[in-house]
Amino acid sequence: MGTIPNHTIEQVAAANDIVEVIGSYFPLKRAGTNFRALCPFHQEKTPSFHVNPARQSFHCFGCGVGGSVFRFVMDYEHIDFPASVRRLAARAGIPVIEEQGGSTDDDRQHEARRTLLKLHAEAAEWFHENLLKREFAAPAREYLKQRGISSAVVKSWQLGFAPESWDACLKWALDQGYKRGTILQSGLVKLRDEERPESEVYDRFRGRLMFPICNDVGEVIAFSGRILTSDKEAAKYLNSPETPLFRKGSILFGLHKTKRGLIDAGCAIVCEGQLDLITLFEAGLTNVVAPQGTAFTEGQARILKRYVNEVVLCFDADAAGQKAAERSLEPLLENNLVVRVAEMPPGEDPDSLVRKEGAEKFGARIAAARDFFDFWIEREVAATDVTNLSKKMQLARQLAETVARVHDPLMRNEVISKVAARLGVGTADFSTLLPKPQRTRNPNAPLRMVAPAPRHEIALLCLLALRDAEARNFLLTQDWPEVVKETPGSEMLARILESDLRPDDPASLNLFMSSLPAAEESLVSAWLLQKKPPNAAAVARDWWEGLRQPALRRRLQAAESRLKLPRLSPGEVVALQKQVVDLRGQLDDFSRFSPTRAVES
Repeated sequence: MGTIPNHTIEQVAAANDIVEVIGSYFPLKRAGTNFRALCPFHQEKTPSFHVNPARQSFHCFGCGVGGSVFRFVMDYEHIDFPASVRRLAARAGIPVIEEQGGSTDDDRQHEARRTLLKLHAEAAEWFHENLLKREFAAPAREYLKQRGISSAVVKSWQLGFAPESWDACLKWALDQGYKRGTILQSGLVKLRDEERPESEVYDRFRGRLMFPICNDVGEVIAFSGRILTSDKEAAKYLNSPETPLFRKGSILFGLHKTKRGLIDAGCAIVCEGQLDLITLFEAGLTNVVAPQGTAFTEGQARILKRYVNEVVLCFDADAAGQKAAERSLEPLLENNLVVRVAEMPPGEDPDSLVRKEGAEKFGARIAAARDFFDFWIEREVAATDVTNLSKKMQLARQLAETVARVHDPLMRNEVISKVAARLGVGTADFSTLLPKPQRTRNPNAPLRMVAPAPRHEIALLCLLALRDAEARNFLLTQDWPEVVKETPGSEMLARILESDLRPDDPASLNLFMSSLPAAEESLVSAWLLQKKPPNAAAVARDWWEGLRQPALRRRLQAAESRLKLPRLSPGEVVALQKQVVDLRGQLDDFSRFSPTRAVES
């Protein structure tokens, strides 16, 4: 699979000052030679988040997160490493050209993915041009005008139109040089006979307003088409099928534009349709998402949990909207999200309400949204004659099944108290109706890994090898591979010495840190913020000898043990005896170890 070359990563790091990058997200205050702020990755009242401009690194002494400028963008924007490099490269105007390997399966899959992404991007542009310029798209333009969607919004969201034709998209794609198999794989066309792969194909989207569906970095991966007529036999919305790019249950519409708003608000406004989302976003309510369909899936809820702790459901007031809200509940609760409901008046949706009330009133409606269980309990109780014991017990069992979906123990107890109070029964009595919760761990739940702290002498040598060129050069001239191999807990020192990092070059340090797991990168970022002794090279020599001495003793013990083995050849005996003499001589040469006192500068 294609990889971003190291020289490009280093170039991108050098072109993006970490103080400027982090300062573009939230204000930093100077604190001596460093900068400081409240940590964006955990709640705190006293700033423990430090940014070091000299070494272009950050570290929070409260939660332990830290690393390079790439790590910050990855954690803050919730994207992977390649995406963070591309984002910072775009910020600096640096082109990113990936290196390709040989003709492996990974390379073929990577190339196929790139081709599909290119086809989707060009198809989105073709649909968009149709909407803007073609006579046959006049009804779509009129529809958008009636819905209050301006040309600026059309361009911003790259809305398009699929002509009412059986093969217009197919012919266009073939004319662009795409193969039939690729076009079919994209989902833009479909087989006339699903049982016969060789049968004719025709356009999937015909006579529909087209919404490009993007992944979280803004690449078009699918489409959703809305019908313009009131044809009751045709689906109102038609989505792309599952493809190598698109998994319906793992994508949230608009996330590439709204995730910053989600992170800032800590709360997601969830609506049903694409137009609802676009209207809210353009009105300034940017913390909004829409599932691909009506109800949330487990995958979508898991993605949303990366950005927020709370959701407000804004589904339509009709029966379908209420059912979608209930179906969304379990996956949202499974991911410990607080769920509230903003009730829409009959016949209204978020799009119409924002246009009628304005963004400020709609925002107040969101702020006043009721807890889902308050809304749900009242609705269910109001629809039941609770004076009838049989009906009351039936309702209690029904409510207990839903309460059982709540996995967070505090939230669960709170809901039990609410239901019991509304039904007029004891909490203990109601609790007996709950099915036993399944205590299976979500396999997709992230684990926070903490790198074990190396022993003091190894940690000090790591710090010196990272921070001081003379100390590093000394260590590189020693028999460090052998000593490290025989010294438990020295894996990080080996990583540092194996790398080509340059202690005086922050971009080189960023490149090195980007090669580490997050926990180890945090460890390195802490070392980069510590002061080093003024006599670093001398300290490195003393502590290295202290590390090397026990390694020599272990080698001597191993050689002496081997000499006692039976059936050694005369040559093996001579070689081992020579090794023992040599190792004893090296140990005799050691003066009593007394490491130079490390006085902080």
